[in-house]
Amino acid sequence: MKASKIDKRIRRHGRVRSKISGSSDRPRLAVFRAQQHIYAQLIDDNSGKTLAQASDLGLKAKGTKSELAAQVGSMIAKKAEGLSVKRVVFDRGGFKYHGRIKALADAARAAGLEF
Repeated sequence: MKASKIDKRIRRHGRVRSKISGSSDRPRLAVFRAQQHIYAQLIDDNSGKTLAQASDLGLKAKGTKSELAAQVGSMIAKKAEGLSVKRVVFDRGGFKYHGRIKALADAARAAGLEF
């Protein structure tokens, strides 16, 4: 049986996750892209805890999906700064690094995160 798009993404994500892991001093910035929304989390994999999260669900601003993703990127960077986290490991979640994923990552870098 032919693998669906979602099955392929999950398989790619498994390959990525086998190589990267977050710690307390350098957490994992995990990104999930749904059809209409985008979500970002800072995760400490050693303790299994989510340190911070951001999404475009609570944003009042309107705009394109890429513009909203950029706002989420700057929002998660501000929350990381509040936790005194400067460096993260970027987990693109099996998605291609373009469009909304790239917009979120560029905005997080511009707001001060290093990855």
